[in-house]
Amino acid sequence: MEFNLMEKLAVLKTIDEVIQLDNEVKEGEVKFMNRLSEKLEFEPGLIEEARRTDPAEALGVLRAMPREQKQVLARLLNEAANSDGDVDEREIQFIYRVLTAAGIRLED
Repeated sequence: MEFNLMEKLAVLKTIDEVIQLDNEVKEGEVKFMNRLSEKLEFEPGLIEEARRTDPAEALGVLRAMPREQKQVLARLLNEAANSDGDVDEREIQFIYRVLTAAGIRLED
């Protein structure tokens, strides 16, 4: 699945937020981000740029993505939450809020 630069920034911002929720980046999360960087073809510096992206702007980009990309995002957020072997309630709530705000219906 191809993402343009703005979509990559928005996707990376939300995934990074999930990983950072517990204020600890674990080995599984680092491995997940490494696999993601290969899959989405982005340089590590793009994560820093994503962190500086305005949350409202990121949600706007996510909302405008086609359904297929939204489904990929939902899958990636789930993988990010599970990548450290410990899914936290805060991660679940955050992912639900992002998906809802981006207009992603979970039953799609």
